[in-house]
Amino acid sequence: MKAEAGPETSELTRLIEAALDERERRQGLNKKNKITMVVWDGHLDRVWPALILGTTAAASGMEVSIFFTFWGLFPLVKDEKRLTGKEWMTKALSVLNPGSLKRARLSRYHFAGAGPWMLSKVAEQYKTPHPTELLELARDMGVRLIPCQMTMDLMGVRREDLIDGLAEPIGAATALLEMKESAIQLFI
Repeated sequence: MKAEAGPETSELTRLIEAALDERERRQGLNKKNKITMVVWDGHLDRVWPALILGTTAAASGMEVSIFFTFWGLFPLVKDEKRLTGKEWMTKALSVLNPGSLKRARLSRYHFAGAGPWMLSKVAEQYKTPHPTELLELARDMGVRLIPCQMTMDLMGVRREDLIDGLAEPIGAATALLEMKESAIQLFI
């Protein structure tokens, strides 16, 4: 037996329909053919998919911005730069979160370095580019790889500690503007 719709139910239905109509009217307004990703985690199995999505989107003609913040900033550190930071605490954080994609760990199943090696070997068999290759490809394709200025300040990472070819560092407000104008926003 179906319950009768009371005044609250019909008002709620009207509000939902009005919200859906408003969303439909606004769909696509101020949205570019653009994807913006926020990469907050520097683990290999988090950065790798972000770079796959970024290069695939760029290859399909989309404008791509990838904002690297907090632990996600460390894969952008130069390979030869082992230690970043200004004082003992930020230096200790850089030891715990080794910079560069070559030293990136897996979020699970790291197995003292055997996990990333095994994943790289499997990817090689399936002709899947390694994140170091994808990062270079992304730069070549015009993907905006954007470091977070606040994270750089907080962690004591200097501009010269980072790889070449990055966009100028930005803060959270500018990152939100990047996202606001994008048709797709991802948080990885």
